[in-house]
Amino acid sequence: MRHLLLATSALVAFASTPAFAEDADPLPEVVVTATRLPAIAARTPGARVIDSRAIEQRGAVFAADILADIPGLSVVRSGAFGGVASVRIRGATPGKTLVLIDGVPVNDAAEIGGAFDFSGLELGDIDRIEVLSGPQSSLWGSDAIGGVIAFTTRETDGVRVEAEGGSYGTLRGRLAAGVANDRYAFGAWVSRFDTDGISAADEANGNPEADGFENTTVGARARYALSPTATIDGALRWSDSAADIDGFPAPTFRLADTFDTTASEQWSGSARLRITALGLDHQFSVSASDITRDTISSFPSTFEADRQVYRWQADGAARRGSLTWAVGAEREEASGSLSSGLSDELGTTSLFGTASLQASDRLTLTGALRWDDTDDFGAETTGRVSAALDLDGGFILSGAWGTGFKAPSISQSVCDFCFAPRPFPVLTPETADSVEIALGWASADGRLDGRATVYRLNVEDQISYVAGRYINIAETRSDGVELEGRAALGTVAGGSLDLTLAYAWTDARDRTTDARLLRVPEQAASATLGWTGTRLSGALTVRSESDQDDSGGVREGFVTANLNAAWALTGQVSLTARIENLADETYQQVLGYGEPGRSAYVGIRLRY
Repeated sequence: MRHLLLATSALVAFASTPAFAEDADPLPEVVVTATRLPAIAARTPGARVIDSRAIEQRGAVFAADILADIPGLSVVRSGAFGGVASVRIRGATPGKTLVLIDGVPVNDAAEIGGAFDFSGLELGDIDRIEVLSGPQSSLWGSDAIGGVIAFTTRETDGVRVEAEGGSYGTLRGRLAAGVANDRYAFGAWVSRFDTDGISAADEANGNPEADGFENTTVGARARYALSPTATIDGALRWSDSAADIDGFPAPTFRLADTFDTTASEQWSGSARLRITALGLDHQFSVSASDITRDTISSFPSTFEADRQVYRWQADGAARRGSLTWAVGAEREEASGSLSSGLSDELGTTSLFGTASLQASDRLTLTGALRWDDTDDFGAETTGRVSAALDLDGGFILSGAWGTGFKAPSISQSVCDFCFAPRPFPVLTPETADSVEIALGWASADGRLDGRATVYRLNVEDQISYVAGRYINIAETRSDGVELEGRAALGTVAGGSLDLTLAYAWTDARDRTTDARLLRVPEQAASATLGWTGTRLSGALTVRSESDQDDSGGVREGFVTANLNAAWALTGQVSLTARIENLADETYQQVLGYGEPGRSAYVGIRLRY
């Protein structure tokens, strides 16, 4: 951590040089839409947005490459290429993060806790990523105790081609084409990633065998205006991944090189009708996702899961637009087949409402309430209230209180691989409550902004696997501080300079034993210095994590840096280059699993 603080201090000192502050363009006001009602991120506690410019500037290929830059998010992966990648928000377990792609829930219903694997989520078609930290069940129902991560794909107008190659025999390509105007849009794309990889089991522990990874993603998106008051749109995304993984062979049963492999195939899609009628803006949508996972090892397994969501939402406004609101109803159905031969179907019927009131020129009030009636585990009512107050001097004081719940997963509901004597305990949904307060600031000229957040997240009746069965037993608490800031630093050498900083302190503990929760670093930070010129652009990102408790020991902290650059040969053709792990740091994200050393990649990007 000391190294990152020194690097960050140097960047801040550099950023503070007055010579660079004269010609800075104001930073744009960021709007978040995963709140169901569009809201200003700076006035929404726990809301962050990563746009396509930031994704491209940092050279991020997969979602796991950039999500760690969000304060309060812990990203871990068991294997550098294709290893399972999970996200914890504010210390909550991975199954408590709801993941949406174009509004479609894509969490794996057959995973033990219902978590989403980010390892194959390629970013080539992603236009923006929205993160809502803290319980969001009042907006999205189950699985959102830690928060929500929403991905939105882009509409393509023209042709985009990308190709890249580099270390570890890595090749990456992407082709996208489409047309978009006010009346209609249609686009499709295909991406391919292939690498020889490195050993999933850390080479430093005598495991030299390389584990390869390949991923193919295909998608399409369309929109058509039937009339001035009616529009239909839809999206479809298919992804296929295959990875070599390492296992725990006899007789030591310690992580080592093996010939184990895993493959997954996932698709998601949605169709929506937007129509204005009876003074309201209505949305009728149907969405679905499906995933199949196969592992070939000494203990082979196959999992299949699917989910469908049927949703109606109506938006309205009153008091000359100072009051906006939305109400709706949902029906979600999920099913899963597990490797043990067990299967189950779960369903939930929901009603929800949310409203935002501009109570005065300075005060904004927001509230949400939702009722979820599960087919198997009873009904839960969750709520959230928040407020934002504009203070003098560019300060914004905001706060939120909310509750959340998570219904048992399919694995938990059928007690998969339970060996304890029957009857098994009757499970109830996990519940949570959270409070947070944030103080934000923006300069009068719009060149600087930042926010500091303090929060507490309590989770009760957490489901754990104990003595051969699942039971509601654990209680956890996360206390944390999140700091973030952006600065438009002005021009240097003919280009604009910008700086983004993020830091999180997370104290996540089991309330029964007071032990720290696994795979949640106490401290994590990142700093990105970006430069955009007429032809050359680039970004240097430094990221650090402190030591973290892990299964079987403590994973040591690390500091690593990535450098990304692009050179525009013409208005349509650019050369790209990136270097990952710039200082060739030896580190791990998960104890026992190695990460690549210094690696370099070059490519070309065409846009017509």
